[in-house]
Amino acid sequence: MSAPTPLPLTVRPLTREAFAPYGEVIEASDAVQHFTINAGNTERYHDLAHIEPGPDGRVIVSIFRGQPRALPFTVTMMERHPLASQAFIPMSGRPYLVVVAPAGAVPRVEDLRVFLARADQGVNYATGVWHHPLLALEGVSDFLVVDRSGPGHNCDEVQLETAGLIAEPN
Repeated sequence: MSAPTPLPLTVRPLTREAFAPYGEVIEASDAVQHFTINAGNTERYHDLAHIEPGPDGRVIVSIFRGQPRALPFTVTMMERHPLASQAFIPMSGRPYLVVVAPAGAVPRVEDLRVFLARADQGVNYATGVWHHPLLALEGVSDFLVVDRSGPGHNCDEVQLETAGLIAEPN
């Protein structure tokens, strides 16, 4: 028996409001608390994400180097981190894709939301939110990642019953 045909997924612009059910958008914008520091030389965009290291965890900072994905791209799996949040901040000046589904039961393709993140936007996946691993576009891309180190199993991966297909964003 062959696998069902992947269902098309709509790519939406990444906004704070649209992404709120899944975590926070990390960006310097007038929508967030910001103020001048360092004798007027620096604007601080303050407290942009709730970093949660979970029980007995500690916050760590890493760099992930993602190979670019070609579109169309078939989404066949998702992962989640049940003990802590995970933040991605792009460092290479390129847009990237974010695929998410609500925390809770194993997601179905109908639960997936796809966002096109600008090169100046990061994301913080809330604890337990389903997401696809890094989806760099246009070239090899580095991301600063803030997440958890500590005891306990903190990565669940699942295969989707029906795949989703991401075409070129409009």
